[in-house]
Amino acid sequence: MRTALVILAAGMGSRMNSDLPKVLHEVAGLPLIGHAMRAGAALSPERTVVVTGHGAEAVEAMVTRLNPEAVCVRQKEQLGTGHAVDQARDALAGFHGTVIVLYGDTPFVSAGTLEQLVAQRRQADVAVLGFEAQEPARYGRLVTEGDALTRIVEAKDATEAELAISLCNSGVIAAGCETLFDLISKLDRNNEGQEYYLTDVVGLANARGLRATYVTCDETETMGVNDRTQLAQAEGVFQRRARRVAMLGGVTLAEPDSVYFSHDTDIARDVWVGPNVVFGPGVQIAQGARIEAFSHLEGCEVGPRANIGPFARLRPGAQLSQGTKIGNFVEIKNATIADGAKVNHLSYVGDASVGEAANIGAGTIICNYDGVMKHRTEIGARAFVGSNTLLVAPVKMGAESMTGSGTVVTKDIPDGALAIGRAETKIKPGFTRKFMQLLRAKKKLKEDR
Repeated sequence: MRTALVILAAGMGSRMNSDLPKVLHEVAGLPLIGHAMRAGAALSPERTVVVTGHGAEAVEAMVTRLNPEAVCVRQKEQLGTGHAVDQARDALAGFHGTVIVLYGDTPFVSAGTLEQLVAQRRQADVAVLGFEAQEPARYGRLVTEGDALTRIVEAKDATEAELAISLCNSGVIAAGCETLFDLISKLDRNNEGQEYYLTDVVGLANARGLRATYVTCDETETMGVNDRTQLAQAEGVFQRRARRVAMLGGVTLAEPDSVYFSHDTDIARDVWVGPNVVFGPGVQIAQGARIEAFSHLEGCEVGPRANIGPFARLRPGAQLSQGTKIGNFVEIKNATIADGAKVNHLSYVGDASVGEAANIGAGTIICNYDGVMKHRTEIGARAFVGSNTLLVAPVKMGAESMTGSGTVVTKDIPDGALAIGRAETKIKPGFTRKFMQLLRAKKKLKEDR
């Protein structure tokens, strides 16, 4: 069935108490609107329309970044959900198929649930997504007769008997395009909120002899985010799901509750992850890698059987081949580390390439920034970088070359060569004893005054 999406993202979100539009707040590194768009994208919609309002420019910029083909339309006045959907009318002109209405602040509706909704829509003119609520007080109620949905009533407009219903409205709805906009055109504002309720299309459909029905999902799928507390709850929901998926996929999490995944973390089987590891966006971990405790990774690729951490940081552009070792308090940024190379401790490697089986000693710093430009450093295969070496980019170390500890490298080192650039050590016999005696004498003289 041909489908199109209308995603409502015009609300102010005043309870977030933020200058940032509500739908741009993130869960697992992805804005709320991105989660909604990703769920809908699983249906391969022919068109995606996002209705914006508060913070429209910022929201539209994010929507375009996530899906350049999406169309944004603005709701200039906040006159309710029915009015919001109506703003998509022109953008869907000429479309003949099912329109699914989603919400930019509801991140967890699954692709499977949406597929069920579309399948149910094939049997009816209008299909609504509902859920059994543990605490239904504030939700609209679905009034049903068997598998038929007769109407939806908002909680503030409901009778006492209707408030006793536990089957609640998620707001997600699917209907034929022509039918949807025809019904919307008949909406009025004769309700307590003085708004055009999208939910009223169900009653209108039944009044016209059309068939409305519903499907249900788990309540967590319908979770909306309206304040920072709910944002934290949503993060918790995502992380619990992601940890379970990872472990069922063959990943060992030594302390699952302390590991945090991004929305796009790609982690293979037989990976071991220690406590308090954070995966930022854009991380790929190959089979058999080991990520030790308190490491932070983002925008990087970790090869097979690589060993990272503890207390390592991999920044965007870090590419580690198989069998590499990145040790404690090491930072890697925009650098490739070839097979078997080691950067074991207390080092910074940025804008560089490190050759196969090279060894980077403790305290090595690649000086890649001159205050204006970034410069690259190349370290050859099987090179040995002595502890406390400074490599002032741009510079090259040849294959099997070496630096002495404490060297400042400012020019290229040929293959197999040794570079030493430190001051000569001078020994002065007996100096320390005489010097300390002099200091003690000065101290005593000061105390006697």
